[in-house]
Amino acid sequence: MNGKNIIDYTAITPEIEKYSELCMGNCRIQPELYIKHKVNRGLRDLNGKGVLTGLTEISEIVSKKIVDGEEVPCPGHLYYRGYDVERLVDGFINDNRFGFEEVVYLLLFGELPTEDQLNEFNGVLSSYRRLPGSFVRDIIMKAPTKDMMNSLARSVLTLYSYDEKAEDTSIPNVLRQCLQLIARFPSLSVYGYHSYNYYLNGCNSFFIHEPRPELSTAENILYMLRIDGKYTPLEAKVLDAALVLHAEHGGGNNSTFTVHVVSSSGTDTYSAIAAALGSLKGPKHGGANIKVAMMFDDMKQSVKDWTDEEEVRNYLRKLLHKEAFDNAGLIYGMGHAVYSQSDPRAKVFKGFVEKLSAEKGREDEFALYLLVERLAPEVIAEERRIYKGVCANVDFYSGFVYRMLGIPDELFTPLFATSRIAGWSAHRIEELINSNKIIRPAYKSVSPMREYTDMENRID
Repeated sequence: MNGKNIIDYTAITPEIEKYSELCMGNCRIQPELYIKHKVNRGLRDLNGKGVLTGLTEISEIVSKKIVDGEEVPCPGHLYYRGYDVERLVDGFINDNRFGFEEVVYLLLFGELPTEDQLNEFNGVLSSYRRLPGSFVRDIIMKAPTKDMMNSLARSVLTLYSYDEKAEDTSIPNVLRQCLQLIARFPSLSVYGYHSYNYYLNGCNSFFIHEPRPELSTAENILYMLRIDGKYTPLEAKVLDAALVLHAEHGGGNNSTFTVHVVSSSGTDTYSAIAAALGSLKGPKHGGANIKVAMMFDDMKQSVKDWTDEEEVRNYLRKLLHKEAFDNAGLIYGMGHAVYSQSDPRAKVFKGFVEKLSAEKGREDEFALYLLVERLAPEVIAEERRIYKGVCANVDFYSGFVYRMLGIPDELFTPLFATSRIAGWSAHRIEELINSNKIIRPAYKSVSPMREYTDMENRID
C-alpha cells in the first residue's frame, strides 16, 4: 500500500481545532454561578463534605467525632461490615493466614466465614479462575495494548459474549457473575501485561502460568507474573495485605458510586464493572500510586542527601511551587478527601513496608518515605496556610511496595481493581436488592433562552 494513502485518524485537523475553540468558548460556566445556585459541585458541600446520596451496610469511614456538639477531626478508621480493618489485618497476621478471600466473603455476605465456610468459598473461587477456552489467545493476545486498564475493561465486556445469562439481573446470577470476575481479574490483568510486554514492549519471552487452585489470590498473582513462579512468604503476605486494604472504601468513592449509578439503570454486571474500571483508571482516583512512585524517582535524583531534612524540605517546597517533578503543585500521596489526621490503611501498610524493605535491602528508601511523610504536612501548612490536617494516604506507600515486589507500573491500577472489585460487587448487589429507582441527580440550566432563526437567515 502506498504510504501516501494512509490516513492518520488521530490527527488534530484545523476543523477539530476550530470546533474545540467553540466548545471552550460556549461550554464554560462561570464559577460564581455554582455558589449562587447552591450547587454541591462534585457532590460535596462548600466545606468539602460529601452529600448524602444513599445508605449502605458494607463499609464505614470514620474521620471525625462530635465534641461539644461540633464535628472535629479524629484519627481515621475504616470498617468492613462493622469490623475495624486494623483488627482484621492483625487477626490475619496473628493466625498466619491470607485474608483477602475472607474479606471478599465478609463484604459480599455480611459476616465472617467459619473455617468450613471459607474452605468451601475458596473452592468456589478456585473453580472460577480459569478463563473460557481460547480467551487468552483470541481476546487478550490478538489486540495487546499499553494501557492495562483498557485491556481489563475490554476483557470484562468481552466476557459478556461468553455468558448465556449475561442480561439476567437476578441476585443468584449476578452473584455468580461477580464471583467469576473476582476470581478472573488477576489472570486478565497479568495476561494482559504479558501480551503487551511481549508484542509491544520488546520482551524476548512470553509465558502463561495457569492459576493454581491451592494458592491464594495474592500468591497466584505473584506466581503468574514471574517467569519462575517463585515468591517469598513475606512477599505474598504483603500483597495480600494490600488487597485487603484496597478492597472497599465506602459507597461514595468515584468508582463505587459509578457502580451504584450504573446498576440503578438495570444494566448487566459486565457493563457496570466496566464502567467502574473506567472511573478507577482516572489519575484522580486509581492512578495516584503511580504518581507517588514517579515523584520519588525524581526526588531521589534531585536530593543528594536523603537524610538531610532541609534539602528534602526544599524539594517539597519546589513541588508545591510547581518547580519540580510534573509541575502540578502537588505532593502526591499526601492528603485525602475524607481523612485529615490519619489514613488507617496507610498506618497498617507502613508496618508491612518496613519488613519488606528490610528483606529487599531498601531501608534507605523506606527512611526517605518516612521523612517525607513527617515533613510534608509541615511544608504544606507553611506554604498553603492550610490548617486542616494533612496525612499520608494509602497510595503513599503502595507504589513503593509494588516496586519492591517487582510489579510493573502498568499493573499498579489493575491491581487496585483486582482488590476493589470485591467492594464493587457487594455494592452492585446491595443496589439491586434495595433500590428500584434509577439514580438521577438534578442539573440546573443557566443557558439564556434564544429565538430560533432558520438557515436562510443565518447565511451570509
